[in-house]
Amino acid sequence: MGNHGYRTRENFLAKLGIKDIAAISGVSPATVSRTLRNPDIVSEETRKKVMKAVEEGGYTPSRFGANLRTQKSGNIIVVMPDITNQVNAGIIRAIESEAQKAGYSILLGDTQGLPEREKHYANMAQSGQADGVLLFTFHMPFNLNENQPAAKQLPPIVNSCESIPIEGISKVMIDNIAGARTAVEHLLSLGHKRIAAVMGPRDTPSTLERLEGYQAALNDAGIKIDEQLVIRGDYGLDSGIGAMEQLLKLRLRPTAVFCFSDDMAIGAMSVLQENGFRIPQDISIMGFDDIRYARLMTPALTTIHQPLEEIGKACIELLLEQLDGKSEPGRYIELPFKLMVRQSTGPAPTDR
Repeated sequence: MGNHGYRTRENFLAKLGIKDIAAISGVSPATVSRTLRNPDIVSEETRKKVMKAVEEGGYTPSRFGANLRTQKSGNIIVVMPDITNQVNAGIIRAIESEAQKAGYSILLGDTQGLPEREKHYANMAQSGQADGVLLFTFHMPFNLNENQPAAKQLPPIVNSCESIPIEGISKVMIDNIAGARTAVEHLLSLGHKRIAAVMGPRDTPSTLERLEGYQAALNDAGIKIDEQLVIRGDYGLDSGIGAMEQLLKLRLRPTAVFCFSDDMAIGAMSVLQENGFRIPQDISIMGFDDIRYARLMTPALTTIHQPLEEIGKACIELLLEQLDGKSEPGRYIELPFKLMVRQSTGPAPTDR
């Protein structure tokens, strides 16, 4: 039996246009156009009605699927969970420098890990306030139709640091698993067996990957993983302090601590020094990132170097290639990490 010309909800949403959005939200097509072009010039009530219809309908306006606008904004949105983080700050510096050379301005989106903020910046891109997006979170803030290729529904976009598990998106990454494995293998080579891990935020890809590398190195060495030595952190200084305080309360303390970020490692070092422990004679500390302060610590921090400037440059270059029509979405660039051996790691103490 035929469908008599009726559209299913799925087909309707896939073909949604400005007139459909206008009908759903109860405003004129011109108002929809104004809302998507310049959301600040319409009332908050109107903006909410239109954007609700846009989000529920999966409408992708303008330059990536429709014909709403033809002019470029000259802006690129950088969406990050914390722009004050030293890792992100290093990447941002490189992005801004390269973007300015190409005539683009950077709009920094500090989401503080909140999905509603990520959605806000996605809406900015969809409304034409930016030509492309650099996404450093692991959430996909754009509404996607699972029956269509992601690349056809998105603005030019590059994902980095926290990998979004969606095909067809260009990415710039390092091998977190191999980096963490290298860090633990360095500690193992120094005779350490009780090696603690201070993890990053729950369920983030980088945390899970670094945990996998930590576990793999210990398993390969025939060392059973002690769950008491695996502490939840959030990549921040304070969580490193809290984790180290927790580890010092154990009857059998670790001889080495691998922190999944330099900030946490620095926090852990401060606790040890305040409590009279020698680094590395009593406890070795290993970080990950190689932020600019790592080598300035006393003792200087052994860590895994992430090429932050190169990450920023590669991200903006990939995005510019998409904006200029020189490359298709879906490219993957993996940049090398490096073990930086400094003074915060040393031989395991012989009295434990």
